[in-house]
Amino acid sequence: MPSTHRTPLADFLSISSWPNLLAGAFLYALGAGIVVYRGDLFDWRNFWLGLALVVLLQLSCSYLTTYYTRLQSPMLDRTADGEGSSGDGIPLSRGMLLLLAITTLTAGAMITVLLLAAGALTPVVVLVLGLAFILAFAYAVPPFRLVYTGYGELVMAILLTNLVPALGYLLQTGEMTSLLGTLTFPLTALYLAMVLALSLESYYADIKAGRQTLMVRLGWQRGMFLHNVLILVAYLLIGIGMLLSMAWALTWPRLLTLPIGLFQFWQIWQIGNGGKTRWKLLRITAIATFAITVYLQAFTLWVG
Repeated sequence: MPSTHRTPLADFLSISSWPNLLAGAFLYALGAGIVVYRGDLFDWRNFWLGLALVVLLQLSCSYLTTYYTRLQSPMLDRTADGEGSSGDGIPLSRGMLLLLAITTLTAGAMITVLLLAAGALTPVVVLVLGLAFILAFAYAVPPFRLVYTGYGELVMAILLTNLVPALGYLLQTGEMTSLLGTLTFPLTALYLAMVLALSLESYYADIKAGRQTLMVRLGWQRGMFLHNVLILVAYLLIGIGMLLSMAWALTWPRLLTLPIGLFQFWQIWQIGNGGKTRWKLLRITAIATFAITVYLQAFTLWVG
């Protein structure tokens, strides 16, 4: 029988979670794109340093989350060190994960010093960076370790869809704008809806494993109800933004995903009423609603 051990590279890539890194990069670019859309002066050095800082923060959060997960499950780490029996191996040991976390945090600190030397760290930038670090730390590390408390998804939603775009914008201007909230609050709702939809399939497995996701904390009925409310709230916020004088050029690209969002709403409604479950289609729809909305908004801001 062929070996089912994961290679160190495969484990590293899995933990690093390139889809999350890609989402963070697009959301950061979305925030910076506001500056491009307005035609203001754009600092490419600050842009790339900020993007690297976001990536390093995400990576350190991922490594610390996995480190403490394996610390609570010693058998996984013994398999990682090659002392366990054959089967599904976990090649990266706790020590390696901790080293990766320290390395990324150190690199992030160095980039922060470079931004300070460049004069980019205004008080509001320091505030956003501090909040981002606190949320990432609280998500992954005890005694808070919010990842499996039912609040981890909310923390990650705020970090990714609000603070990361804010950082992208603030590193260019140093000042807040109400447009950030108008653009990102609908994305927060869509992100949470996506997370709820994706966690529905593993609902009973999460309960059995003791993983208290947001869906588990709410219960599947209330979780599905909240999912549908979030979909409606997201597009309602887009409409309110248009009424509050947001340019039509920034509004209509986000409305293009409304049919996908309504289809996602309908799928969850069908499941709640005992209809046939198509998990793969639900996963694709949930990811597409959020990802395409982010992409279209960022693309519109950059090419205007």
